[in-house]
Amino acid sequence: MKKDIDKLNDAIFIVTSEESCPYYDFGDELKVENSSLKISGFKPVCLYLSKNIEQIVTLKEGSGRLSRLGGLKMPGHQKSKYDCGGCTGLIQFEFKREKGYITLQMQLLKEAEEQRNRKRLDKFYNVLRMLDIFEPLEDESLRDLILLLDFKTVLPDKVLLKKGDPSAHLYIILKGQVAVIDDNHQKISEINSGEIFGEMSLLSGEPENNSLHTMNGTQVAMLSVKNFRHILKKFPTLQIFLFKLLIDRVQAQALLSGNISSGMTGDLEEVPAIDLMQLINSSQKTGSIEVVCSEGSATVYFDEGEIIYAKFKKLSAKDAVFALLTIRKGFFTYSRGIPDELKMLPPIGGFIGLMMEGVQGIDEQNHEEE
Repeated sequence: MKKDIDKLNDAIFIVTSEESCPYYDFGDELKVENSSLKISGFKPVCLYLSKNIEQIVTLKEGSGRLSRLGGLKMPGHQKSKYDCGGCTGLIQFEFKREKGYITLQMQLLKEAEEQRNRKRLDKFYNVLRMLDIFEPLEDESLRDLILLLDFKTVLPDKVLLKKGDPSAHLYIILKGQVAVIDDNHQKISEINSGEIFGEMSLLSGEPENNSLHTMNGTQVAMLSVKNFRHILKKFPTLQIFLFKLLIDRVQAQALLSGNISSGMTGDLEEVPAIDLMQLINSSQKTGSIEVVCSEGSATVYFDEGEIIYAKFKKLSAKDAVFALLTIRKGFFTYSRGIPDELKMLPPIGGFIGLMMEGVQGIDEQNHEEE
């Protein structure tokens, strides 16, 4: 006779180790409530993990919940460990407690954590509330986000980010100053209290272009790359702010160094199409820009800075480029590399001459309209 299936409806597991998991960190709690897996904060529920925990908490009738839960022992004995099954990364987790059961040690740890969180909110809430980046967030959302931040005080003349390394955090300067250092060990700019850095590397996935050193005793709030991705999904308004900030910095640095990175996204109102194309040409990039606007979408391919292919609505080649130069509102994305079949195409015209012809055509059109 087939036995009935009983489920452990309420339990808590804790992540004990993590290797390149895109979602979870060491110490995260995995809660089973009413037979459903719930993750606190901004983190999504992984289907691999959910399926695995569902199998763990499903017990045969009369097996004894804690003593036979996949080999788990009663409190005071060695705990059994499980893994998520793996996707691009892997976590291990173990049973922490049933809902309603908690040891004195767990209670003291919980109370200590809650006390730390209260102190953190009291100390940093008003400071972060005044920052432009968090202005769009509701008060409760900002409080939740503060609990995801790590706070650190760094001594003067210490390296926070090294050129060539990818950023692992978004940094928010709460107090102090950070210097941007070039290859000649010269300071080329400063980042001051209330400003952020590290977001360009996080958004583009590319390494830092310069090193960043503290100029004095500096206090920073750091958001890990995982939590950074989670809050961007949770709060689209932060995406808009960061992308605008990104474009401002890209434009400033690009004019200084002639550099534009793959994955960069921006607004044509802030970086006009002609400036964007000149930037790619001057840095001799091989890649493409995709433009989306109310008039339609456009694609322009560059080979070592020269335009080899362009399409905008039903237009192509020069006509597509000239039409794109007239667009004032829209969004663009730059991507590195071009398809193999386009690598043998010749330029559709000398770049400078092409731009001059396009601008002249716009001037003539404006004059006729007047």
